[in-house]
Amino acid sequence: MAASPTVPQVQPSCNLLTPRIGVVTLYGYGIAAYVDRGHLILKDGIGPKRREARLPRVRHGLRRLVVIGSDGMVSLAALRWLADQDAAFVMLDRDGSVLTTTGPVRPTDARLRRAQALAHHTGTALQIARELIGRKLDAQEKLARVGLNNCEAAETIGSFRKAIPSAETMEAIRLIEARGAYAYWGAWNNLPINFPRTDLRRVPDHWRVFRNRVSPLTGSPRLATNPVNAMLNYLYAVLESESRLAVAALGLDPGLGVMHMDAPARDSLAFDVMEPVRPLVDTYLLNWVGRETLKREWFFEERDGNCRLMGSFAIRLSETALTWARAVAPFAEMVARTLWSTIRKQVRHHRPATRLTQVNRREARAIESTPPPARAPHPQSFCRECGVEIWRGGRRCANCANAVNTVGLIEAAKKGRIAAQSEVAQTRRSETQLRHRAAMDLWNSAQPPTWLDEKYYLTEIQPRLRRISLSVLASKLDISIPYAVDVRTARRVPHKRHWQTLAQLVGISQT
Repeated sequence: MAASPTVPQVQPSCNLLTPRIGVVTLYGYGIAAYVDRGHLILKDGIGPKRREARLPRVRHGLRRLVVIGSDGMVSLAALRWLADQDAAFVMLDRDGSVLTTTGPVRPTDARLRRAQALAHHTGTALQIARELIGRKLDAQEKLARVGLNNCEAAETIGSFRKAIPSAETMEAIRLIEARGAYAYWGAWNNLPINFPRTDLRRVPDHWRVFRNRVSPLTGSPRLATNPVNAMLNYLYAVLESESRLAVAALGLDPGLGVMHMDAPARDSLAFDVMEPVRPLVDTYLLNWVGRETLKREWFFEERDGNCRLMGSFAIRLSETALTWARAVAPFAEMVARTLWSTIRKQVRHHRPATRLTQVNRREARAIESTPPPARAPHPQSFCRECGVEIWRGGRRCANCANAVNTVGLIEAAKKGRIAAQSEVAQTRRSETQLRHRAAMDLWNSAQPPTWLDEKYYLTEIQPRLRRISLSVLASKLDISIPYAVDVRTARRVPHKRHWQTLAQLVGISQT
Protein backbone atom coordinates (compact mmCIF):
# COMPACT_ATOMS: atom_id res chain seq x y z
CA MET A 1 0.00 0.00 0.00
CA ALA A 2 1.41 3.38 -0.96
CA ALA A 3 2.09 5.92 1.76
CA SER A 4 -0.32 8.78 2.27
CA PRO A 5 0.70 11.95 0.39
CA THR A 6 0.40 13.93 3.63
CA VAL A 7 3.11 11.90 5.34
CA PRO A 8 6.58 13.48 4.91
CA GLN A 9 9.07 11.06 3.45
CA VAL A 10 12.81 11.24 4.12
CA GLN A 11 14.61 11.22 0.81
CA PRO A 12 17.91 9.41 0.23
CA SER A 13 20.95 11.60 -0.27
CA CYS A 14 21.92 9.91 -3.56
CA ASN A 15 19.81 9.61 -6.72
CA LEU A 16 21.58 6.44 -7.91
CA LEU A 17 20.28 2.95 -7.15
CA THR A 18 23.10 0.52 -6.48
CA PRO A 19 22.93 -2.94 -4.87
CA ARG A 20 23.93 -2.75 -1.19
CA ILE A 21 24.92 -6.15 0.17
CA GLY A 22 23.22 -7.67 -2.87
CA VAL A 23 19.86 -5.96 -2.24
CA VAL A 24 18.07 -3.15 -4.08
CA THR A 25 14.91 -1.77 -2.47
CA LEU A 26 12.40 0.35 -4.40
CA TYR A 27 9.78 2.50 -2.67
CA GLY A 28 7.64 5.55 -3.32
CA TYR A 29 5.41 6.29 -6.32
CA GLY A 30 5.84 5.41 -9.97
CA ILE A 31 8.08 2.42 -9.24
CA ALA A 32 9.33 0.85 -12.47
CA ALA A 33 11.33 -2.27 -13.27
CA TYR A 34 11.74 -3.22 -16.93
CA VAL A 35 14.36 -4.37 -19.43
CA ASP A 36 15.91 -2.10 -22.04
CA ARG A 37 18.52 -3.47 -24.46
CA GLY A 38 19.49 -6.26 -22.10
CA HIS A 39 19.79 -3.98 -19.06
CA LEU A 40 17.48 -4.02 -16.05
CA ILE A 41 16.11 -0.50 -15.53
CA LEU A 42 14.97 0.38 -12.01
CA LYS A 43 13.25 3.61 -10.98
CA ASP A 44 11.62 4.86 -7.79
CA GLY A 45 11.20 7.98 -5.68
CA ILE A 46 8.67 10.53 -4.48
CA GLY A 47 7.78 13.63 -6.45
CA PRO A 48 10.67 15.20 -8.36
CA LYS A 49 13.30 13.32 -6.35
CA ARG A 50 13.83 10.14 -8.30
CA ARG A 51 16.40 7.35 -8.23
CA GLU A 52 17.46 5.26 -11.20
CA ALA A 53 19.68 2.28 -11.94
CA ARG A 54 20.77 0.52 -15.12
CA LEU A 55 22.15 -2.94 -14.35
CA PRO A 56 23.91 -5.12 -16.96
CA ARG A 57 23.68 -8.88 -16.98
CA VAL A 58 27.28 -9.26 -15.81
CA ARG A 59 28.77 -8.05 -12.51
CA HIS A 60 25.63 -6.33 -11.29
CA GLY A 61 25.80 -7.80 -7.77
CA LEU A 62 22.00 -8.03 -7.46
CA ARG A 63 20.58 -10.92 -5.41
CA ARG A 64 17.28 -9.50 -4.19
CA LEU A 65 14.95 -6.89 -5.67
CA VAL A 66 12.61 -5.69 -2.92
CA VAL A 67 9.60 -3.47 -3.66
CA ILE A 68 7.82 -1.60 -0.85
CA GLY A 69 4.43 -0.32 -1.93
CA SER A 70 2.13 -0.97 -4.86
CA ASP A 71 2.29 2.13 -7.06
CA GLY A 72 4.16 1.25 -10.24
CA MET A 73 4.89 -1.59 -12.64
CA VAL A 74 7.22 -4.57 -13.00
CA SER A 75 7.39 -6.08 -16.48
CA LEU A 76 7.44 -9.78 -17.30
CA ALA A 77 10.78 -9.25 -19.00
CA ALA A 78 12.16 -7.88 -15.73
CA LEU A 79 11.01 -11.00 -13.85
CA ARG A 80 12.64 -13.17 -16.53
CA TRP A 81 15.84 -11.11 -16.26
CA LEU A 82 15.91 -11.69 -12.48
CA ALA A 83 15.27 -15.42 -12.90
CA ASP A 84 18.08 -15.72 -15.46
CA GLN A 85 20.47 -13.97 -13.04
CA ASP A 86 19.48 -16.21 -10.10
CA ALA A 87 17.98 -13.21 -8.29
CA ALA A 88 14.66 -13.10 -6.44
CA PHE A 89 11.82 -10.59 -6.48
CA VAL A 90 10.09 -9.73 -3.19
CA MET A 91 7.16 -7.38 -2.61
CA LEU A 92 6.60 -6.27 0.99
CA ASP A 93 4.36 -3.91 2.89
CA ARG A 94 5.73 -1.72 5.65
CA ASP A 95 3.38 -3.26 8.20
CA GLY A 96 5.24 -6.58 7.97
CA SER A 97 3.15 -8.32 5.29
CA VAL A 98 4.69 -10.36 2.49
CA LEU A 99 2.73 -9.64 -0.68
CA THR A 100 4.70 -11.54 -3.33
CA THR A 101 7.88 -13.61 -3.59
CA THR A 102 9.30 -15.22 -6.67
CA GLY A 103 12.68 -16.75 -7.34
CA PRO A 104 14.47 -18.89 -9.88
CA VAL A 105 12.53 -21.99 -10.95
CA ARG A 106 14.11 -25.22 -9.69
CA PRO A 107 13.39 -28.82 -10.74
CA THR A 108 11.15 -30.61 -8.27
CA ASP A 109 10.68 -34.25 -7.28
CA ALA A 110 7.08 -35.42 -6.89
CA ARG A 111 8.21 -38.07 -4.39
CA LEU A 112 9.50 -35.37 -2.05
CA ARG A 113 6.21 -33.46 -2.16
CA ARG A 114 4.28 -36.66 -1.57
CA ALA A 115 6.43 -37.36 1.47
CA GLN A 116 5.74 -33.81 2.63
CA ALA A 117 1.98 -34.33 2.28
CA LEU A 118 2.16 -37.60 4.25
CA ALA A 119 4.48 -36.26 6.96
CA HIS A 120 1.79 -36.26 9.65
CA HIS A 121 0.88 -39.87 8.92
CA THR A 122 4.46 -41.16 8.91
CA GLY A 123 5.51 -39.30 12.08
CA THR A 124 8.06 -37.20 10.19
CA ALA A 125 6.19 -33.99 10.97
CA LEU A 126 6.60 -34.57 14.71
CA GLN A 127 10.31 -35.27 14.26
CA ILE A 128 10.82 -32.06 12.27
CA ALA A 129 8.78 -29.98 14.71
CA ARG A 130 10.85 -31.24 17.65
CA GLU A 131 14.06 -30.22 15.93
CA LEU A 132 12.87 -26.78 14.82
CA ILE A 133 11.23 -25.76 18.10
CA GLY A 134 14.07 -27.23 20.14
CA ARG A 135 16.57 -25.09 18.24
CA LYS A 136 14.33 -22.05 18.63
CA LEU A 137 13.97 -22.46 22.40
CA ASP A 138 17.72 -23.04 22.75
CA ALA A 139 18.46 -19.75 20.95
CA GLN A 140 15.82 -17.92 23.00
CA GLU A 141 17.33 -19.25 26.23
CA LYS A 142 20.78 -17.97 25.27
CA LEU A 143 19.44 -14.55 24.30
CA ALA A 144 17.46 -14.24 27.54
CA ARG A 145 20.51 -15.17 29.59
CA VAL A 146 23.22 -13.21 27.75
CA GLY A 147 21.44 -10.44 25.87
CA LEU A 148 18.67 -9.63 28.35
CA ASN A 149 20.49 -10.67 31.56
CA ASN A 150 17.38 -12.48 32.78
CA CYS A 151 18.53 -15.80 34.23
CA GLU A 152 15.09 -16.60 35.62
CA ALA A 153 13.46 -16.42 32.19
CA ALA A 154 16.36 -18.36 30.70
CA GLU A 155 15.88 -21.17 33.23
CA THR A 156 12.16 -21.28 32.46
CA ILE A 157 12.78 -21.47 28.71
CA GLY A 158 15.44 -24.12 29.30
CA SER A 159 12.97 -26.30 31.21
CA PHE A 160 10.53 -26.09 28.30
CA ARG A 161 13.32 -26.93 25.84
CA LYS A 162 14.14 -30.09 27.80
CA ALA A 163 10.50 -31.19 27.51
CA ILE A 164 10.54 -31.08 23.69
CA PRO A 165 12.06 -34.57 23.06
CA SER A 166 9.38 -36.22 25.19
CA ALA A 167 6.46 -34.45 23.44
CA GLU A 168 4.32 -37.10 21.75
CA THR A 169 1.85 -34.89 19.86
CA MET A 170 1.97 -31.75 17.78
CA GLU A 171 -0.41 -30.06 20.22
CA ALA A 172 2.07 -30.67 23.05
CA ILE A 173 4.88 -29.07 21.03
CA ARG A 174 2.70 -26.07 20.23
CA LEU A 175 1.83 -25.67 23.92
CA ILE A 176 5.51 -25.86 24.96
CA GLU A 177 6.47 -23.33 22.31
CA ALA A 178 3.70 -20.95 23.42
CA ARG A 179 4.75 -21.15 27.08
CA GLY A 180 8.35 -20.58 26.13
CA ALA A 181 7.34 -17.55 24.07
CA TYR A 182 5.43 -16.12 27.04
CA ALA A 183 8.51 -16.36 29.27
CA TYR A 184 10.80 -15.11 26.49
CA TRP A 185 8.84 -11.96 25.64
CA GLY A 186 8.29 -11.33 29.33
CA ALA A 187 12.07 -10.91 29.60
CA TRP A 188 11.85 -8.08 27.05
CA ASN A 189 9.48 -6.11 29.26
CA ASN A 190 10.57 -2.52 30.11
CA LEU A 191 13.37 -2.53 27.55
CA PRO A 192 14.37 1.16 27.12
CA ILE A 193 14.43 2.62 23.60
CA ASN A 194 16.87 5.48 22.97
CA PHE A 195 16.10 8.50 20.80
CA PRO A 196 18.27 11.61 20.32
CA ARG A 197 17.54 14.25 22.93
CA THR A 198 16.37 16.68 20.22
CA ASP A 199 13.71 14.14 19.11
CA LEU A 200 12.24 13.38 22.53
CA ARG A 201 9.60 16.11 22.45
CA ARG A 202 8.14 14.55 19.27
CA VAL A 203 8.32 10.94 20.49
CA PRO A 204 5.19 9.45 22.14
CA ASP A 205 5.77 8.14 25.64
CA HIS A 206 4.86 4.56 24.74
CA TRP A 207 7.58 4.55 22.08
CA ARG A 208 10.35 4.96 24.64
CA VAL A 209 9.90 1.59 26.36
CA PHE A 210 9.19 -1.85 24.92
CA ARG A 211 6.37 -3.37 26.96
CA ASN A 212 5.29 -6.54 25.19
CA ARG A 213 4.97 -8.16 21.79
CA VAL A 214 1.16 -7.92 21.65
CA SER A 215 -0.45 -4.90 20.02
CA PRO A 216 -3.43 -3.38 21.86
CA LEU A 217 -5.05 -2.74 18.47
CA THR A 218 -5.32 -6.41 17.47
CA GLY A 219 -4.37 -8.55 20.48
CA SER A 220 -1.56 -10.01 18.34
CA PRO A 221 1.78 -8.78 16.95
CA ARG A 222 0.01 -7.30 13.92
CA LEU A 223 -0.42 -3.52 13.71
CA ALA A 224 2.49 -2.59 15.96
CA THR A 225 2.13 0.45 18.20
CA ASN A 226 5.83 1.08 18.93
CA PRO A 227 9.00 1.22 16.80
CA VAL A 228 10.58 -2.02 18.07
CA ASN A 229 7.51 -4.12 17.23
CA ALA A 230 7.23 -2.37 13.86
CA MET A 231 10.87 -3.23 13.10
CA LEU A 232 10.37 -6.81 14.27
CA ASN A 233 7.30 -7.23 12.04
CA TYR A 234 9.19 -5.97 9.01
CA LEU A 235 12.31 -8.05 9.69
CA TYR A 236 10.11 -11.12 10.18
CA ALA A 237 8.51 -10.33 6.81
CA VAL A 238 11.95 -10.27 5.20
CA LEU A 239 12.75 -13.57 6.92
CA GLU A 240 9.43 -15.04 5.78
CA SER A 241 10.15 -14.14 2.17
CA GLU A 242 13.58 -15.79 2.40
CA SER A 243 12.01 -18.89 3.94
CA ARG A 244 9.54 -19.11 1.06
CA LEU A 245 12.34 -18.84 -1.46
CA ALA A 246 14.42 -21.45 0.39
CA VAL A 247 11.73 -24.17 0.59
CA ALA A 248 10.65 -23.52 -3.00
CA ALA A 249 14.26 -23.83 -4.20
CA LEU A 250 14.44 -27.29 -2.59
CA GLY A 251 11.30 -28.48 -4.37
CA LEU A 252 9.02 -28.34 -1.33
CA ASP A 253 5.52 -26.90 -1.19
CA PRO A 254 5.61 -23.74 1.01
CA GLY A 255 1.94 -24.15 1.89
CA LEU A 256 2.11 -27.65 3.39
CA GLY A 257 3.40 -27.08 6.91
CA VAL A 258 4.35 -29.56 9.60
CA MET A 259 3.61 -27.52 12.73
CA HIS A 260 1.64 -24.49 11.54
CA MET A 261 -1.87 -25.48 10.55
CA ASP A 262 -3.10 -25.03 7.00
CA ALA A 263 -4.48 -21.57 6.24
CA PRO A 264 -5.75 -20.07 2.98
CA ALA A 265 -3.40 -17.07 3.00
CA ARG A 266 -0.33 -18.52 4.71
CA ASP A 267 2.67 -20.54 3.58
CA SER A 268 2.80 -22.75 6.66
CA LEU A 269 6.06 -24.55 5.84
CA ALA A 270 7.82 -21.22 5.40
CA PHE A 271 6.64 -20.23 8.88
CA ASP A 272 7.87 -23.56 10.26
CA VAL A 273 11.34 -23.18 8.78
CA MET A 274 11.75 -19.60 10.00
CA GLU A 275 11.00 -20.44 13.66
CA PRO A 276 14.61 -21.23 14.74
CA VAL A 277 15.88 -18.12 12.95
CA ARG A 278 13.53 -15.70 14.73
CA PRO A 279 15.86 -15.42 17.77
CA LEU A 280 18.68 -14.38 15.43
CA VAL A 281 16.49 -11.53 14.18
CA ASP A 282 15.68 -10.65 17.78
CA THR A 283 19.38 -10.61 18.68
CA TYR A 284 20.15 -8.30 15.79
CA LEU A 285 17.42 -5.87 16.81
CA LEU A 286 18.28 -6.07 20.52
CA ASN A 287 21.90 -5.15 19.79
CA TRP A 288 20.66 -2.28 17.62
CA VAL A 289 18.36 -0.66 20.17
CA GLY A 290 20.78 -1.38 23.01
CA ARG A 291 23.80 0.30 21.40
CA GLU A 292 22.36 2.82 18.96
CA THR A 293 19.61 5.40 18.88
CA LEU A 294 16.46 5.31 16.77
CA LYS A 295 15.38 8.43 14.88
CA ARG A 296 11.90 9.89 15.01
CA GLU A 297 11.92 10.49 11.27
CA TRP A 298 12.12 6.74 10.62
CA PHE A 299 8.57 6.16 11.89
CA PHE A 300 5.13 7.70 11.65
CA GLU A 301 1.97 7.09 13.66
CA GLU A 302 -1.39 6.61 11.99
CA ARG A 303 -4.64 7.92 13.45
CA ASP A 304 -5.41 4.64 15.18
CA GLY A 305 -1.96 4.51 16.84
CA ASN A 306 -0.41 2.04 14.38
CA CYS A 307 3.34 2.67 14.13
CA ARG A 308 4.63 2.34 10.56
CA LEU A 309 8.08 2.47 9.01
CA MET A 310 9.12 5.17 6.60
CA GLY A 311 10.19 3.86 3.23
CA SER A 312 13.74 5.17 3.53
CA PHE A 313 14.23 3.29 6.80
CA ALA A 314 12.63 0.08 5.50
CA ILE A 315 15.39 0.04 2.88
CA ARG A 316 17.98 -0.43 5.61
CA LEU A 317 16.08 -3.32 7.12
CA SER A 318 15.68 -4.93 3.70
CA GLU A 319 19.46 -5.06 3.37
CA THR A 320 19.50 -7.87 5.95
CA ALA A 321 17.73 -10.25 3.51
CA LEU A 322 20.79 -12.26 2.51
CA THR A 323 21.79 -12.67 6.15
CA TRP A 324 18.50 -14.38 6.95
CA ALA A 325 18.67 -16.35 3.70
CA ARG A 326 21.94 -17.91 4.81
CA ALA A 327 20.61 -18.50 8.34
CA VAL A 328 17.43 -20.26 7.20
CA ALA A 329 19.12 -22.42 4.53
CA PRO A 330 20.37 -25.21 6.87
CA PHE A 331 16.93 -25.64 8.44
CA ALA A 332 15.18 -25.79 5.07
CA GLU A 333 17.64 -28.45 3.92
CA MET A 334 17.16 -30.34 7.20
CA VAL A 335 13.42 -30.52 6.51
CA ALA A 336 14.02 -31.70 2.95
CA ARG A 337 16.58 -34.27 4.12
CA THR A 338 14.25 -35.63 6.80
CA LEU A 339 11.38 -35.97 4.34
CA TRP A 340 13.69 -37.55 1.77
CA SER A 341 14.69 -40.24 4.27
CA THR A 342 11.11 -41.59 4.27
CA ILE A 343 11.03 -42.18 0.49
CA ARG A 344 11.66 -45.59 -1.04
CA LYS A 345 14.34 -44.90 -3.64
CA GLN A 346 17.35 -46.31 -5.43
CA VAL A 347 20.67 -46.47 -3.60
CA ARG A 348 22.35 -44.02 -5.94
CA HIS A 349 19.84 -41.35 -4.88
CA HIS A 350 20.79 -41.50 -1.21
CA ARG A 351 20.30 -37.81 -0.35
CA PRO A 352 18.71 -34.68 -1.83
CA ALA A 353 20.61 -31.80 -3.38
CA THR A 354 21.86 -29.03 -1.08
CA ARG A 355 21.29 -26.07 -3.38
CA LEU A 356 21.28 -23.52 -0.57
CA THR A 357 24.35 -24.42 1.51
CA GLN A 358 26.31 -26.53 -1.02
CA VAL A 359 27.14 -28.99 1.76
CA ASN A 360 27.34 -31.95 -0.64
CA ARG A 361 29.84 -30.13 -2.83
CA ARG A 362 31.94 -29.13 0.18
CA GLU A 363 32.02 -32.68 1.49
CA ALA A 364 33.04 -33.98 -1.94
CA ARG A 365 35.97 -31.56 -1.94
CA ALA A 366 36.88 -32.31 1.68
CA ILE A 367 36.03 -28.75 2.70
CA GLU A 368 34.42 -27.78 5.97
CA SER A 369 30.77 -28.68 5.50
CA THR A 370 29.32 -25.77 7.52
CA PRO A 371 29.33 -22.49 5.59
CA PRO A 372 30.41 -19.42 7.55
CA PRO A 373 27.50 -17.44 9.03
CA ALA A 374 26.62 -14.19 7.31
CA ARG A 375 26.80 -11.00 9.32
CA ALA A 376 23.92 -8.58 9.21
CA PRO A 377 24.86 -5.03 8.16
CA HIS A 378 25.78 -2.74 11.02
CA PRO A 379 23.22 -0.05 11.82
CA GLN A 380 24.26 3.56 11.56
CA SER A 381 25.25 5.44 14.70
CA PHE A 382 23.71 8.78 15.59
CA CYS A 383 24.52 11.33 18.26
CA ARG A 384 22.43 10.79 21.38
CA GLU A 385 22.05 14.54 21.81
CA CYS A 386 21.44 16.14 18.38
CA GLY A 387 20.89 13.05 16.18
CA VAL A 388 23.54 13.72 13.50
CA GLU A 389 25.30 10.71 12.02
CA ILE A 390 28.62 9.85 13.70
CA TRP A 391 31.23 7.12 13.46
CA ARG A 392 30.04 3.61 14.22
CA GLY A 393 30.10 2.79 17.91
CA GLY A 394 30.26 6.42 19.06
CA ARG A 395 27.78 8.07 21.39
CA ARG A 396 28.05 11.80 20.64
CA CYS A 397 29.29 14.09 17.90
CA ALA A 398 32.27 16.36 18.55
CA ASN A 399 30.17 19.44 19.34
CA CYS A 400 27.85 17.66 21.78
CA ALA A 401 30.76 15.77 23.36
CA ASN A 402 32.58 19.06 24.04
CA ALA A 403 29.46 20.57 25.61
CA VAL A 404 28.80 17.51 27.77
CA ASN A 405 32.45 17.26 28.80
CA THR A 406 32.54 20.94 29.71
CA VAL A 407 29.53 20.53 31.98
CA GLY A 408 31.12 17.45 33.50
CA LEU A 409 34.41 19.23 34.11
CA ILE A 410 32.60 22.12 35.82
CA GLU A 411 30.74 19.73 38.10
CA ALA A 412 33.93 17.81 38.80
CA ALA A 413 35.73 21.05 39.67
CA LYS A 414 32.97 21.96 42.14
CA LYS A 415 33.24 18.57 43.82
CA GLY A 416 37.03 18.86 43.80
CA ARG A 417 36.97 22.21 45.58
CA ILE A 418 34.62 20.81 48.22
CA ALA A 419 36.81 17.74 48.68
CA ALA A 420 39.97 19.89 48.91
CA GLN A 421 38.57 21.73 51.94
CA SER A 422 37.50 18.61 53.80
CA GLU A 423 39.07 17.64 57.11
CA VAL A 424 40.78 14.61 55.58
CA ALA A 425 42.38 16.70 52.82
CA GLN A 426 43.62 19.33 55.27
CA THR A 427 45.12 16.64 57.49
CA ARG A 428 46.95 15.09 54.54
CA ARG A 429 48.30 18.48 53.44
CA SER A 430 49.53 19.16 56.96
CA GLU A 431 51.34 15.82 57.10
CA THR A 432 52.97 16.48 53.72
CA GLN A 433 54.15 19.93 54.73
CA LEU A 434 55.63 18.61 57.98
CA ARG A 435 57.44 15.88 56.09
CA HIS A 436 58.94 18.33 53.57
CA ARG A 437 59.92 20.80 56.31
CA ALA A 438 61.76 18.07 58.18
CA ALA A 439 63.61 17.15 55.00
CA MET A 440 64.61 20.78 54.39
CA ASP A 441 65.87 21.13 57.99
CA LEU A 442 67.95 18.00 57.58
CA TRP A 443 69.40 19.31 54.31
CA ASN A 444 70.23 22.72 55.83
CA SER A 445 72.19 21.08 58.65
CA ALA A 446 74.37 19.26 56.14
CA GLN A 447 77.01 20.82 53.89
CA PRO A 448 75.69 20.97 50.28
CA PRO A 449 78.32 20.97 47.49
CA THR A 450 79.52 24.41 46.48
CA TRP A 451 79.50 23.69 42.76
CA LEU A 452 75.75 22.89 42.71
CA ASP A 453 74.08 26.25 42.35
CA GLU A 454 70.97 27.39 40.49
CA LYS A 455 72.86 28.34 37.32
CA TYR A 456 74.46 24.89 37.14
CA TYR A 457 71.10 23.22 37.67
CA LEU A 458 69.37 25.21 34.91
CA THR A 459 72.15 24.78 32.34
CA GLU A 460 73.46 21.27 33.02
CA ILE A 461 70.85 19.23 34.89
CA GLN A 462 67.42 20.44 33.85
CA PRO A 463 67.85 19.97 30.04
CA ARG A 464 68.76 16.31 30.63
CA LEU A 465 65.65 15.57 32.67
CA ARG A 466 63.62 15.00 29.47
CA ARG A 467 65.15 11.51 29.29
CA ILE A 468 63.89 10.60 32.77
CA SER A 469 60.38 9.12 33.12
CA LEU A 470 57.80 10.85 35.29
CA SER A 471 57.36 7.83 37.53
CA VAL A 472 61.10 7.74 38.30
CA LEU A 473 61.17 11.47 39.05
CA ALA A 474 58.14 11.20 41.34
CA SER A 475 59.50 8.21 43.28
CA LYS A 476 63.07 9.55 43.68
CA LEU A 477 61.99 13.00 44.81
CA ASP A 478 58.88 11.89 46.71
CA ILE A 479 56.67 14.26 44.73
CA SER A 480 53.42 13.92 42.78
CA ILE A 481 53.21 13.17 39.06
CA PRO A 482 51.81 16.66 38.19
CA TYR A 483 54.71 18.29 40.09
CA ALA A 484 57.16 15.96 38.29
CA VAL A 485 55.70 17.19 34.97
CA ASP A 486 56.40 20.80 35.99
CA VAL A 487 59.97 19.92 37.03
CA ARG A 488 60.75 18.11 33.79
CA THR A 489 59.30 20.89 31.61
CA ALA A 490 61.11 23.66 33.60
CA ARG A 491 57.88 25.27 34.73
CA ARG A 492 59.05 24.79 38.31
CA VAL A 493 62.52 24.74 39.94
CA PRO A 494 62.57 22.14 42.70
CA HIS A 495 64.04 22.81 46.12
CA LYS A 496 67.85 22.80 46.34
CA ARG A 497 67.84 19.57 48.32
CA HIS A 498 66.68 17.72 45.19
CA TRP A 499 69.39 19.02 42.87
CA GLN A 500 72.03 16.47 43.87
CA THR A 501 69.56 13.58 43.43
CA LEU A 502 68.60 14.90 39.97
CA ALA A 503 72.28 15.24 39.06
CA GLN A 504 72.81 11.57 39.86
CA LEU A 505 69.73 10.61 37.81
CA VAL A 506 71.07 12.36 34.68
CA GLY A 507 74.57 10.90 35.16
CA ILE A 508 76.45 13.89 36.68
CA SER A 509 78.71 13.12 39.63
CA GLN A 510 81.15 15.70 41.06
CA THR A 511 82.80 15.96 44.47
